[in-house]
Amino acid sequence: MATLTHARALVSSRLRSGLLCAALSAAAFGLSGPLARGLIDAGWSPAAVVIVRVLLGALVLLPVAVTRLRGDWEPLRRNAGLLGGYGLLAVATAQLAYFNAVAHMDVAVALLIEYTAPIAVVVWLWLRHSQKPGRATVLGAVIGVTGLALVLNLRPGTATSWVGTTWALGAMIGAAAYFILSARAGDEVPGTVLATSGLLVGGLGILAAGLIGIVPLHATTAAVAFGGFTVNWWVPLLALGVITAAISYVTGIAATRLLGSRLASFAALGEVLAAVVFSWALLRQTPAPIQLLGGALVLIGVVVVRLGEPADDPLASDTPHP
Repeated sequence: MATLTHARALVSSRLRSGLLCAALSAAAFGLSGPLARGLIDAGWSPAAVVIVRVLLGALVLLPVAVTRLRGDWEPLRRNAGLLGGYGLLAVATAQLAYFNAVAHMDVAVALLIEYTAPIAVVVWLWLRHSQKPGRATVLGAVIGVTGLALVLNLRPGTATSWVGTTWALGAMIGAAAYFILSARAGDEVPGTVLATSGLLVGGLGILAAGLIGIVPLHATTAAVAFGGFTVNWWVPLLALGVITAAISYVTGIAATRLLGSRLASFAALGEVLAAVVFSWALLRQTPAPIQLLGGALVLIGVVVVRLGEPADDPLASDTPHP
C-alpha cells in the first residue's frame, strides 16, 4: 500500500512539474511572434530574425550544455542523425515557417494553425507505434479541427492570406517534429544539449541557405515600433534569443519528457493564449470574435484529449534532463 501511495505521489509530482515547464515554455514561445513581427515590419527578413534568435539562444545555452556532457562526446556521435533532424525540422523549419506566416497574417491566427500539430502527433503515434487514439482523443481532435476552421474565418467575402496559411501549415509540421523528437532523444541526450545542438544546427542551416540565396537575408538598425512605443533594434533580438529561444526550448523539452509527446503537444497550446496577450499588448492585434471562439474550441480539445490520454507514451522517457 505504501509503495502504491509513493508511486502515485511520484506520478502526481511528475505531472505538476511537466505542466509547469509546459506553461513556462508556452509563455516564452508566445512572445516570439509579436517580437518577430515588430522586427519584420522594421525591415528585417524572417530568415534573419530566426538566425539571430536561434544562434543567440545556442550561445546562451552552450556553457550549460558543455557542462552537462562532462567531456563525454559519444552521445552526440551516436545521436547525430536525431540532433540534425531536430535542428532542421523542429528548429529551422518550425521557426522560419512561423515567422514567414506572421509576416502575412495576425500572430494569433498563425499560431493557432501551427498548433494543429497535436493532431499530427496523434496520427504519428497511431501509424508509427500502433497507439490507436481512444474516443476522447478523437473527439478532442474533431473539436480542435472545428476550432481551426473558425480561426481561419473561412466565410464568403472574408480575406484570407493563403500564403500565410501555407507557411503556418509548414510550421505545424516543424512543431509536430519538435514534440516527437524531443521525447525520442530520451535520457541519453540531456535536454540542454538537445536544445543547444538543435539551435546551432537550425541557425547554421538557415544561415547557409541565406548565404547561397535560397532565403532572403536583410536586416536594419532602425528602431522597432510596437503598439505605442519604440525600442532599439537589439532589445527585441536579445529577448528573442534569451527568452523565446534558450528558455523556451529547454523548458519545452523538459515538459515533453515529463508528460510524453502527445500530452505535452496539447499542453503547449497555452502558447496561443500567451501570443494573443502579447500580440494585443505589443501589436494591438485582436482576433475577430469568431476566431476567439475557434481558439476556445481548440483549447477545449486539450482538455478532452487529456481525458483520453493513455497511462504510457512510447515516446516518453522516465527521467527528464532539463
